[in-house]
Amino acid sequence: MDYNKVSKDILQLVGGEENVQSVIHCMTRLRFNLYDNTKADRVKLENMPAVMGTNISGDQFQIIIGNDVPNVYKAIIANSGLSDAKAGQPSSQKKNVLAAIFDVISGVFTPILPAIAGAGMIKGIIALAVTFGWLSEKSQAHTILSAIGDGAFYFLPLLLAVSAARKFGSNPYVAAAIGAAILHPDLTALLASGKSISFIGLPVTAATYSSTVIPILLAIWISSYVEKWIDRITPTSLKLIFVPTFTLLIVVPVTLITVGPLGAIMGNYLSVGVNYLFQHAGLIAMVLLAGTFSLIIMTGMHYALVPIMLNNIAQNGYDYLMPAMFLANMGQAGASFAVFLRSRNKTFKSLSMTTSITALMGITEPAMYGVNMRLKKPFVSALLGGAVGGAFYGITGVASYIVGGNAGLPGIPTFIGPTFVQAMIGLVIAFFAATIIAFLLGFEDVPSEEDDAQAKAEPQGNAAAGEIIHSPMKGEVKALSEVDDATFSGEVMGKGVAIEPEEGEVVSPVSGTITTVFQTKHALGITSDKGAEIIIHIGIDTVKLNGEHFTVHVQEGDVVTPGDQLVSFDMEAIKKAGYQLITPVIITNTERYQSVKPVKTAENVKPEEALIVLT
Repeated sequence: MDYNKVSKDILQLVGGEENVQSVIHCMTRLRFNLYDNTKADRVKLENMPAVMGTNISGDQFQIIIGNDVPNVYKAIIANSGLSDAKAGQPSSQKKNVLAAIFDVISGVFTPILPAIAGAGMIKGIIALAVTFGWLSEKSQAHTILSAIGDGAFYFLPLLLAVSAARKFGSNPYVAAAIGAAILHPDLTALLASGKSISFIGLPVTAATYSSTVIPILLAIWISSYVEKWIDRITPTSLKLIFVPTFTLLIVVPVTLITVGPLGAIMGNYLSVGVNYLFQHAGLIAMVLLAGTFSLIIMTGMHYALVPIMLNNIAQNGYDYLMPAMFLANMGQAGASFAVFLRSRNKTFKSLSMTTSITALMGITEPAMYGVNMRLKKPFVSALLGGAVGGAFYGITGVASYIVGGNAGLPGIPTFIGPTFVQAMIGLVIAFFAATIIAFLLGFEDVPSEEDDAQAKAEPQGNAAAGEIIHSPMKGEVKALSEVDDATFSGEVMGKGVAIEPEEGEVVSPVSGTITTVFQTKHALGITSDKGAEIIIHIGIDTVKLNGEHFTVHVQEGDVVTPGDQLVSFDMEAIKKAGYQLITPVIITNTERYQSVKPVKTAENVKPEEALIVLT
């Protein structure tokens, strides 16, 4: 793979470097925070050989690469002016509370996962060595190896403090100092002494902070506001001393008196709640979780469960969530293996086998996006396979006893404990259940190269041949090349035309269904009854107005006919705010048609007049 070329193509197709607020990566995905997700060409991205698929979780634009993601990420950083330092910048897009929480958790935990995964595997190896008598618990080697394995977990608040500070835009070293303070041996001993503790007359609740998650996240979130407030009111010459000094003096006591105990209590109740669910409805809970975990992974929200897993291990010594992830991965591997057994396409057969092995190793995106979801029925089979394995785990009470970063065969040491044998049996059940179900259900095979060549030789425009797209507004028709935006002028999103509006009204250009109404109200998507997919984008960069000066008259799912009112906008206010009003009308599924031709250019057009002909 040419990482330099791939990185440059990806940057172009996400709307250019200027559209990227920040980018990080996890095990298999590039995770972009874009200023405008509509500028990303998902169709062209997904057609890249290096890309397994794309996904939008909350406002985060994710590109699934697979095992090569670290190399692609490095090439993106090397070929652009982007850096991890941008991770703390605020996004211009509005997020709902749930999306914001998931974004924070993902952004905080993704950078530290290698440390947690490595330490977790070392703990598993130690447990395995002790079990088979290869290592004595009283040996010095055991003590040193245990320190290596336990260090990342005991000092987890320190790791999280640095990562959270980068996410919240505060000083990571001051954040580390906050984490170090609450883990100080003398303070830890005082909190564990059982004595009544106070600070300047305020009671300090005894709490344990080692290996905890929620207290430090809350502390650094508060610290980010305190630090910025102190920085704003402090003279420049005194910032170096005053800002960190007063941040520490305020945040650490606040953490010990209020935030820490609250976070610890929340973490305890969270762990108790999850464990109660599995102990009293273990079978149903595990079946549902194992059967739907692949859907959670698709959204990227599985990182939101990491704090719960860590709390479960810290509070109870075991966890039920990680086993469900294992079963889901085995289901994906089994379904992909069934495709290998049934497919007659030699190339796709090889891909299916390769991705099945990769999924067994804990990396499921290639199998999930490249094979199972593509064929649909195997994906359903993978979910059912995970659920069948979940039924076995629910009956036998399988749990994991070590936090690991890999939910595949390399992560098996996480199961070392009382239910190890049952855990291994369940993995086999999930794999073969998915294989058998997928094999019996069957699927529509991917055409061979000969079939593809024949298909390409046939006309493609039969579904919506001759369809006319009418004008959605009154104004002057212009070529897309005249739009001062590379995404539109370069036809990255598809072919079409642009209109310089004379009135602030947008009407429906076709009979069809509203498929997308952007939160910022500046754009919407329509799918016509004949299958044309249309985006009307009012103005350039108007996403930054966050919906101001726009009024939307429809919602997603509404059925419309030509001339129905869609959006009203205040032309003068938008111009006064410094934005162009030229409005691209794009056919985003251009590849379906032999031609996308404007009826007229450089002429005035009225609503419901013919604008574009699709053949």
